[in-house]
Amino acid sequence: MLKEIKKLSGNRLGITLSCGEQTEDVFRRWFDAGAHRYLLRIETSQKELYSKLHPDDAKHSWQSRLESIKLLKKIGYQTGTGIMIGLPFQKIEHLADDLLFMQDMDIDMCGMGPYIEHANTPLYNVKSGLMPLSERFTMTLKMIALLRIMMKDINIAATTALQTIDKTGREKAISIGANIIMPNITPGVYRNNYKLYDNKPCTDETHEDCANCLNRRISSIEEEIAYGEWGDSKRFMKRKNS
Repeated sequence: MLKEIKKLSGNRLGITLSCGEQTEDVFRRWFDAGAHRYLLRIETSQKELYSKLHPDDAKHSWQSRLESIKLLKKIGYQTGTGIMIGLPFQKIEHLADDLLFMQDMDIDMCGMGPYIEHANTPLYNVKSGLMPLSERFTMTLKMIALLRIMMKDINIAATTALQTIDKTGREKAISIGANIIMPNITPGVYRNNYKLYDNKPCTDETHEDCANCLNRRISSIEEEIAYGEWGDSKRFMKRKNS
């Protein structure tokens, strides 16, 4: 797929992967085939909190997640990570440590958004202890703004989950520090198979509808979509050229 995308686009499309933890060999093969960015969320910088959110088995290791992120940087990917905000058992101090973690890792891009519970998951049983959705939304905006101050030249995504809570959530994120917005071009017939949370927006739109909608949304906050540009992380390019 990577090679065909590069071929069909005349090498004009930048490709970001988000395919979880892999071996160094797999990461390198994808990189050599044309991928040049990779997003792998750490989810939380706190090892103890991570263990509360995942099954206790060999497939779910905070240390393995961390080592995978380091591998991506070693290979040469523009490396992205991120967290969820408002997780069960999460404290404000954890979020502060998350910001410092991303700064210490010297990441190139970040995707972070509010945690939204899903009725078909085990964590739904502890939803009574969660902060209200409105507070998760506000805290996410604060985290984006703070990370922008701390890391002025990375890419920060305005995630779809923000729009689930607030109809103009992604625009608000762009206005206070985010600079990446991701259209959904998955054919509509398949979108309901990827409902990570209830009330996910835009599941009935075509990709043309999505493009038109994004144009209107970004124009409404007097910003402009940079068509025809790869949008590489400025931080990555500075490091590469230094």
